[in-house]
This record gives sequence, C-alpha cells and structure tokens, in this order.
Amino acid sequence: MRCPWGASPEVYRDYHDQEWGRPVRGDDALFERVSLEAFQSGLSWLVILRKREAFRKAFAGFSIAKVAAFTDADAERLLGDSGIVRNRMKIEATIANARAADALDGGLSDLVWSFAPETRERPKRIADVPAVTEESKALSKALKKRGFKFVGPTTAYAMMQAIGMVDDHLADCHVPQR
Repeated sequence: MRCPWGASPEVYRDYHDQEWGRPVRGDDALFERVSLEAFQSGLSWLVILRKREAFRKAFAGFSIAKVAAFTDADAERLLGDSGIVRNRMKIEATIANARAADALDGGLSDLVWSFAPETRERPKRIADVPAVTEESKALSKALKKRGFKFVGPTTAYAMMQAIGMVDDHLADCHVPQR
C-alpha cells in the first residue's frame, strides 16, 4: 500500500517512495524545497516534478548564494526559459527568497526546523491530512517577517510535509515510519 496520490504516474511514485516525508536539512536543499513549493502554488505538483531538473539548472542548483546574486537580466532570462514555470512573480519571489535566506543568521535550515511540531500518529485517511497547522502559520509568519515571498501557511505546510518535518504518509503506507 502507498498513499493514493503517490500511486501513479511513475514520477509521483518515485517521489513518494524515495523522497517525500524524508528529513531534509541543509540551507540549499531547503531553499530548493521552498522554491518548488512556491512555484507549485496554483498548479499541479506533477508539473513541478516533471520540470524539476530544468528548475535546478535555471536556478543554479538552488545555491542560495548564486541565486541571491541574480540580476534583472537573470530574471528576464528565466522568463524565457520554457523548461520552468514562467511566472514573473514567482521568479522574482525566488530571487528575493534567496536574498532573504542569504541574510539569515543561523541559516534557513535551522530557522525552518525550529518550527517542527511534536511527532504525531500518521493520518488514517487523506481527509485527515491538514492543509494548514498552527506550526505552518507560525513558520509562514516568520519567513515573511524575514522577507520571504510566496510562503503562506499552506505552502509552508506542504514544505513541512515534503522535508519530513511532519509524517503525513497514511497509516497503511509502505514507507517506513520515522
């Protein structure tokens, strides 16, 4: 058994089985996740997964230092890159978020993980999985206070799931509980 959303297509299955819900740490790794979650806003996660390698190439491997140094010319270049989602606001937000992450004392990973909730039981049904929690609201607020964009509570919670801060694999899912 696996979580229903992770059954198909193959790119979902691989992401579900090998990555989603596994702990991720490190500033650049977290920057990639917050960036991809922001790009996903209003779109299907499948679109983002299929374009993930193009995103990595376009955004210098999600190196915070490199993206923080992007110029207006880089933003224009990205708007012409058909391999990624070409949304000016999301591209500009990603560059702004790199600058905000670069300015953090202690780093992005430490900040994000400081909002980790207590471990709880896995949900039994998809309907039991929240879209927003008190912790995701607090994380969103903290990120926005530091200059991050496209990091509302729902996006923050999706990132918390993706990086394994919360384990929302269903109770009968084959992925080992951590």
